[in-house]
Amino acid sequence: MTWSSALKEAARSGLTIERTKLTPLIAVRGSAGVAIVIGLCLWRGDPTLAVSSAFGAFASGIVTFQRSMRPRPVLALAVAGALAVSTFLGYLAAAHTAWFVLLLAGWTFLAGMAWAIGPVSGLAGTQTVAIMLVTVTLPTTVGGALVHAALIFFGGLVQAALIVVFPVRPWGTQRDALADALAAEADYARRLRQDPVAAFDPAPLMDARLASTVTPRQARRRPVQLHGPRGLAERVRPVLASLADPVVGAPLEGPERDRARDLLGAAATVLDAVAHAVRHAKPVRLPPEAMATLEVPATGPMLKGAARRSAYRLISLLADAVELTDEPVQATRPTTEAERGQGGREAGSRGGREAGSQGGREAGSHLLRPSVPKLVPVALRALRREARWSSHIFRHALRVAAVAAVGYLLGTALPFGHGYWAPLASVMVMRPDFAQTYSRGVARFSGTLVGVAVAGALMALAHPSEYLSAALAVVCVWLMYLLMRTGFSVTSACVAAYVVFLLGIAGEGWEQTVQERIVLTLVGGLLAMLSYALFPAWETPRLRDRLAEWLEANGRYALAVFETCARPAGRRPRQVREALLDARAARAAWEESEARAEKEPVRHRGLSLTAAKAASAALATMGRVTMIVEAHLPDKDAEPSAGAAAFAAELRPALERAAQAVREERDLDWSAPRTVWERWDAEDESQGVAVRAADLLLDALDDLAEALSPPSREGDRATPGTIPGPQ
Repeated sequence: MTWSSALKEAARSGLTIERTKLTPLIAVRGSAGVAIVIGLCLWRGDPTLAVSSAFGAFASGIVTFQRSMRPRPVLALAVAGALAVSTFLGYLAAAHTAWFVLLLAGWTFLAGMAWAIGPVSGLAGTQTVAIMLVTVTLPTTVGGALVHAALIFFGGLVQAALIVVFPVRPWGTQRDALADALAAEADYARRLRQDPVAAFDPAPLMDARLASTVTPRQARRRPVQLHGPRGLAERVRPVLASLADPVVGAPLEGPERDRARDLLGAAATVLDAVAHAVRHAKPVRLPPEAMATLEVPATGPMLKGAARRSAYRLISLLADAVELTDEPVQATRPTTEAERGQGGREAGSRGGREAGSQGGREAGSHLLRPSVPKLVPVALRALRREARWSSHIFRHALRVAAVAAVGYLLGTALPFGHGYWAPLASVMVMRPDFAQTYSRGVARFSGTLVGVAVAGALMALAHPSEYLSAALAVVCVWLMYLLMRTGFSVTSACVAAYVVFLLGIAGEGWEQTVQERIVLTLVGGLLAMLSYALFPAWETPRLRDRLAEWLEANGRYALAVFETCARPAGRRPRQVREALLDARAARAAWEESEARAEKEPVRHRGLSLTAAKAASAALATMGRVTMIVEAHLPDKDAEPSAGAAAFAAELRPALERAAQAVREERDLDWSAPRTVWERWDAEDESQGVAVRAADLLLDALDDLAEALSPPSREGDRATPGTIPGPQ
C-alpha cells in the first residue's frame, strides 16, 4: 500500500477500542500492590520516594497481565529484579550526561534484542529502559541508588506476594488456552459439514501445547482436567479431516455423507461441552441427542473403508476426551452405559483402541518447561541467532537505541522539565515492525491528550492533597489494568492521568505537567515514526524466504508420513510429530510475515499480495492432505509399500529443488514425482488412502507452482492486490 494508506491504516488501528473480557478482581489485586508501596512511602513521610518507588509495583503488574504461561509470581520477581538493576545503574550514571547517554544507548539496545526471546521479554526490557529514564531526575548518591533499587524490587515482591496469597482463577491461562483449542476443533467440525476441505488455523493448538508445558512442580499441582484433553484434541483434528474429505473419506453425496455430517455435528457438540468444562472447571454436560448419534447404529446408513475407520476412531477419541475431562459423565438426563460411548468402545477398531490407549498415556505425562536458570542458554542462542544485519529485531534494537539517546539529548535541550518524557514515549511505542510502531505512536499521543486533559481538569478543580492524589493515581492504575486489552490508546490515557496524579503527590504544578507531557510525548512519537522511515526493516522482501521455509517444513512432514507408509515396521511416531510441529511453526512465521508485509508501504519485489495468498492456500492444502494420511498410518505389522517408498524417494529431491527455486524466483517442476505417482496409482489395486492423498498433495504443489509462475507475477502487478511502491 501507499504511505498515505499505510499511515491511515496505522492510525485507525491505534485508535480502535476492542470489546474484551475484563478481569476486575485481578485488576484490584494489581492496583493494591501499587497502593501498598505508595502508602508505605507516604507513611514514612517522603512523597518523592513514593513517586519513584511506585514504578516497581506498577511495571511488575503490567508484565503479569501479559499472555505468558510462566507463573505470575516468577514474572513479577524477574521484572522487579531487572528494574532494580537498571535503576541502580541509572542512578550511578545520571550525574554525568555523557556516561548516562552511553549507558542508555547500550541498555536500550539489549532491551531491543530481548524481543528475540519473546514478546514478554521484549516488554520487560522496555520497562527497564523506562525506569532508567525516570531515575535521571532523582538523587544520584550510591546510598540513594541502593535504597531506590531496593524499593523498586520491593514493589515487584509485593505484587508476587499478592498473587500467591490471593490467587484469582488459578491455572486460568492454561484452562483458556486448552478450551480455545477444543472450541476451535468444534468450530472446525461444524465447518466441515458444509465444506469438506475447510481450512483450519493451528494457532489454538500451538497455544494449548505451550500452555501444557510445565515445570515438574507445576505438574504435581496441575488439575486433572488439564492433563489429557490437549493430546486428544491433536488426534481428533486429522480424524475429522479424513472423515469429511470426499476423496479419502465419505462420498460427497448420499447416505454416507449424511452419516458423516451427523457425526461431525455430534463431535462439535461434545468438543464444545468439554471446552466449557475445562474453561470453567465444571462437570461435562452432554445432550442425549449427540451421545445417541455417536453410537454405532445397528441399521441404517453405514460408512465403508477409510471413512468407517475414521468414524470408529472419532467415537473412541471423543469418549476418551469426555472421560479424561470429567468422570463420570453428567448428562442432561440419567446416563446409561450406551450414552457413555459404549458404541465407540465396542466398535472394536484397532485404531480406536490405539487412540484410547494413547489418550490414557497422555493423561499421565507432561511437557517439561525449563526453569529460569536453564533458560539462560536458550536466551543466548536466540540472541545470537538474531545478531545479524538482516534481522528485523537487530535493526529494531539499533533503531530504538539511537532514538533513546537522541530523544534524551533533545528533551534535555528543550526548555521544559522532565525532558526524559520524549525518549520515554519513543521507547514505549517502538516495536520491531512498522505497523505496530506507527499505530502505537498515534494511540500514545491521542491517549496522552485525553489522560492529561481529564487529570489536569480534576487537579485544577479539586486541588487534591497528596493522599487524595495518591488515591486517584491508584484508581488510574486499576483502570489501566482493567482495560489493558481494550487498546493502547485507552491504556495510554490511564497512564497519562496516573503520571499527573503521581507528580501531584510531590507537589508539582499540574499546568506545567500537562504542557510538558503533551509536547514531549509528541516529540517522542515523531522521533519513533521518523526512525522507522529512515532506517526500516521491511518484511516484504523476505516473504519468499519465509515461503520457502514453510515449503521445506511441509516437505519434511510429508516425507516422514509417506516413509512410514513405505516401511511400517520402522514406524517412528516421534519423527512424524516433530515434523508436524516444525511445519506449524513455519506456517506461523509465514503468516506473521505476510500480515506485516500487507501493512508496509513497500513495492512487492518479486511476490505480490495475490501470489502470496494463492501460495499460502496451496501450502495449507499440502499440510491438510499430509495430516489425513497421518490419520491412516499402517500398523507396524503391515506390508511395506514399494509405491510409497518410490514416491518419497522422488519427492525429497524435488522439494529441495523447489525451495531453492522459490527463493530464486524460478519455475517449480513437479513432473518427476507426478510420473512416479502415476506408476504407483496403476500398480496399487486397493487404491488406499496414501495413493489417493499423494494425488491431492501433487495437485496442491501444482497450485503452488502456478501461483509463483512468472506470468502470474506479471499479471499481479496490474491488479488491485499488488503492493505498490512508495508515493
